[in-house]
Amino acid sequence: MSESVNPLESARGETPDPDTPTKVRPVGARERALGDFTTTGSVVGLLPLAVLIGILGAAVSLALLDMIGFFTNLFYFQRFSVRLVSPHGNHLGALAALIPVGGGLIVGIMARYGSEQIRGHGIPEAMERILIYGSRVQPRLAILKPLSSAIGIGAGGPFGAEGPIILTGGAIGSVIGQLFPLTAVQRRSLLVAGAAAGMSAVFGTPVAATLFGVELLAFELRPRSMLLIAVAAATADGLRAAFASAHLVTPQPIFAIPSHLPIGGFDLLGAALIGVACGLAAWVMTQAVYLAEDLFKKLSRRVHWMWWPMLGGLIIGLGGLVDARALGVGYDTIHAELLGRMTMGALALLLVVKLIIWSGGLGSGTSGGILAPVLMMGAAIGAIMGHLLPGASPGAWALVGLSGALAGVTRSPFTAIVFAFELTYDAHILLALLVAATLAHLVSVLVLKRSILTEKVARRGFHVMREYSVDPLEAVFVREVMDTEVFCLETHSRVSEVYGQLAEGSPARRQRLYPAMDPRGRMRGVLAWSDVILHKEDRERRVGEVMIAEPVTAYADEILRVVADRMALNGIGAMPVVDRDDPTVLHGLVTQFDLSKAREKLLVEERHVERVLTLRKIRTRRRARLEDGYDIPSEAPDAKG
Repeated sequence: MSESVNPLESARGETPDPDTPTKVRPVGARERALGDFTTTGSVVGLLPLAVLIGILGAAVSLALLDMIGFFTNLFYFQRFSVRLVSPHGNHLGALAALIPVGGGLIVGIMARYGSEQIRGHGIPEAMERILIYGSRVQPRLAILKPLSSAIGIGAGGPFGAEGPIILTGGAIGSVIGQLFPLTAVQRRSLLVAGAAAGMSAVFGTPVAATLFGVELLAFELRPRSMLLIAVAAATADGLRAAFASAHLVTPQPIFAIPSHLPIGGFDLLGAALIGVACGLAAWVMTQAVYLAEDLFKKLSRRVHWMWWPMLGGLIIGLGGLVDARALGVGYDTIHAELLGRMTMGALALLLVVKLIIWSGGLGSGTSGGILAPVLMMGAAIGAIMGHLLPGASPGAWALVGLSGALAGVTRSPFTAIVFAFELTYDAHILLALLVAATLAHLVSVLVLKRSILTEKVARRGFHVMREYSVDPLEAVFVREVMDTEVFCLETHSRVSEVYGQLAEGSPARRQRLYPAMDPRGRMRGVLAWSDVILHKEDRERRVGEVMIAEPVTAYADEILRVVADRMALNGIGAMPVVDRDDPTVLHGLVTQFDLSKAREKLLVEERHVERVLTLRKIRTRRRARLEDGYDIPSEAPDAKG
């Protein structure tokens, strides 16, 4: 048997000395063949589907914006136009409060008799489709979700178009994926590609849309998913640019602002303060939405959920009477914040009203997104603090707040940074965006167990982990954990005798799988403990007759992830480790319990605390003699040095 290498020496306090040369293990061809990624060329065959999804996602997204503009003009200004306008400035007076009520009624009816899945802001629903239903989305959602969202937002709903677009684009990607023989992972990539395409078409932010898909929806950072997401997002943005040249949509960037001076030095403390404030605001926003949802659920015994959006519309309508700028998607209001054209009083009023009507509307089950409202409230926080902070204009601090709020609410800091840049093309304050988004993300993680997106998934009985790291099974080889002291059986032995040898208390009893060897020491099969029990009364049966002659095996130069996959596919918990060139040569045994050693190694690295370097005082000659009891006069000749 070959000597095994224990990877857990550090767990016993035997940390290798970094000054001692490390013993280099011979590396074979199999180890050298291992790559950094597992993606294969099959992903290239999905690129045409990603392009198609990008085209359809852009078309549906721009159609949704037109529908929102159509219903807004129809409801508030009684005219036929698809131009995206704000309800602010209508001349209906108090009657304007009834429009969101009517819109909520229509959405409730559509949810009751069409599909209940149109309720909510879209992103949690997309996550649920990915995590639970194998990335399968009903085709009717591709029609009902954008239509209901257009009516709800057009009726003054204080929501964004991006949430419905993400679910709608995801539905398109999922439906296309369901038309072809694909795996659930491939369907997931296409679903997220559709969601990213929709976000890219609405905002003109292809890089941020790609990051958003990777950080939030793909649940992995692998080329097989990022490639499809990026291609779909780029295709959608390319179509958006073409439409912009025809003056059908706003050209990039969507929020054109004058370039600000760089924020650096001590002024970055202001970005840090805004980041902390936005992280706390993420807690307030999340609690407000789910508090409203819980209050509406208490009405379930008396009022059917179909009527809840109408009640939420009443909250929205009354809030609109207080500040009509809080209604609708509010892109023009966000633009005004970034230009620094709003006073502190107007910003404070907008922040409070938007928070109340947005949380009340979402809690009632109205269809709409969260990104645009979060951007508006984050920009308001940054602009309010910007009136008190030195170093930059309120408009610049509004952009910092916009990024910080998005990072805190969605827990996607890289998306928030790039998103703020692509919305404005202002690269001078990227450093301030980095500080604010990072701190907002940190505060949000510390004060909130779950984000506003994952909370809804958790309330349905599922858990979403947003931390991604390298699987420790990918970094440990079989030879490092396998057991080389293996109890073997002889093929000619009787099974009843084996049962007697493996009586209770025998150390070999814990092994559970026993290699069967011929007289020449060659492995001819394996015998499981369950088979020993099955034939224990048969005094004539021999090991060679009941053993598994062609067992599932592992090799010493394989990584544990491959072995874990093989165990899961075959429903076994142990495998003999054999020579790759001669499978009758036994090297050891690897079990499912050995797989945990890789995880144990990671836990040691994460939790074992030690002080590696120590600082020692350097004693001068005079100090040394004084500490040893000798007195050296200062004027003595030998006192120097």
